[in-house]
Amino acid sequence: MGHAGTLDPFATGLLVILVGRATRLARFVERQAKTYLATARLGVRTTTDDLTGDPLGGVPSSAEAPSRAAVEAALRSFLGAGQQRPPTFSAKHVGGERSYAKARRGESVDLAEAAIEVHEVELVGYDFPDLRFRATVSAGTYLRALARDLGELLGTGAHLRELRREAIGALRVSEAVSLDRVGPDALLPPLGVLGHLPRVDVSETEASALAFGRAITPVSGGPREAEAAAAVANGDRLVAVGRMRDGVFQPEVVLEAAN
Repeated sequence: MGHAGTLDPFATGLLVILVGRATRLARFVERQAKTYLATARLGVRTTTDDLTGDPLGGVPSSAEAPSRAAVEAALRSFLGAGQQRPPTFSAKHVGGERSYAKARRGESVDLAEAAIEVHEVELVGYDFPDLRFRATVSAGTYLRALARDLGELLGTGAHLRELRREAIGALRVSEAVSLDRVGPDALLPPLGVLGHLPRVDVSETEASALAFGRAITPVSGGPREAEAAAAVANGDRLVAVGRMRDGVFQPEVVLEAAN
């Protein structure tokens, strides 16, 4: 078994667990956009950018509370592609070591900005000093860094108080099972986690070749060049994930065992 991306210790929500040969699909699941429901508190920065860290600033007076319109405008400014500085207390590698390990020892950590994209963001509720917002973001985006940067934009400082992952791609927490219900009956077919990939329908002969790691030339067209795609037999049986190169489908991850 394996997972497709952990959550911060204080966070809740969707965790995708892959079983058996499907563990090979983790990288394709992790790359999908993720949707979160978050609560940020304005007025206080912390060392970790969330509630687990030490405070770095005081709460401003009520006269300094930003208006709802100002909060909405600040959130909208994050839409689209941009750069984000990861939290100091993060799992990013610095000199072969996790950033949080260095930070816990009191060492200075200077993390480079990373490219991210905010696909959607909306203000769900605002009762100063707390605000709730929902955001759909690219893989690698830190919501606590988003809260930190929001506080900087508003001139109040901020940190993340609550975080819930609601979706990874088309997989939603509302359709997930609780821990006490995890078992064979809860398993989805492997193709269920790859709905975002284009499909290549293959025959049984082609499926057999893919199982041995051999490339095939699909009869029914295929995805764009170098685009990841799912090879599917009998309408719903995931055989492999691969890419088209010069009109040939080359498997990268094989799900079916060769016979």
